[in-house]
Amino acid sequence: MKSLTKRVMSGLAVGVFGLAGLTACGSDDSPAGAAPSSSAGSSPSAAAVKLATATVGDYGKVIVDGNGRTVYVFDKDTSGTSNCSGDCLAKWPVVPAGDGTPQLDGIDASLVSTVTRADGSKQLAIKGLPLYLFASDSDAGEAKGQAVGGVWWVVGADGQKITTKPGGSGNGDGY
Repeated sequence: MKSLTKRVMSGLAVGVFGLAGLTACGSDDSPAGAAPSSSAGSSPSAAAVKLATATVGDYGKVIVDGNGRTVYVFDKDTSGTSNCSGDCLAKWPVVPAGDGTPQLDGIDASLVSTVTRADGSKQLAIKGLPLYLFASDSDAGEAKGQAVGGVWWVVGADGQKITTKPGGSGNGDGY
C-alpha cells in the first residue's frame, strides 16, 4: 500500500510541476488578442513588453501598453530617473521593461528606452521619462489619471506629454 501511495504522489507531483511549467511558459501577462505586434510574421519573445498607440478620449493618439491601458509620465521624474516609490507605486505601477526588445506599434523605437529603478528593476521610458500605468484605469482606453495632482500626463505617439485637462470634475491629489 505504501508503494502505491508513493507512486500516486510522485505522479501527481510530476503533473503539477509539468502544468506549472506550461503555464509559466505561455504567460506574457496579456490576454489573448491584446495589442498587435509591431510586424507581421515576427515571433517576439513571450516576455517582451508591448507598446502601441490608441485614440483615447479627447487626447488623440496616446501610448498604451499591450493590454490597451493608457501610460503616463510623472512631472517629478527626471530623464533616466524615477521619483515614484512607496505609496506612489501603489497608485502608479511602473511599465516594466521585461525581457528582450519591446514590441512597438506606431511608436518610433528611437524614443523608447529603459531606466533602472532604485531597487534595480528595469522600467520602460519614453524620451528618457519613466512610464507608468494608473491603478484606477481598469479598462483599455481609460485615462482617469490625466492631470492628477497636476503632475501626471498621458503621452502622445511622438513621446510628448499631453497636458490637456480632462473635462468634468477634478482628479484629487494624485499620489
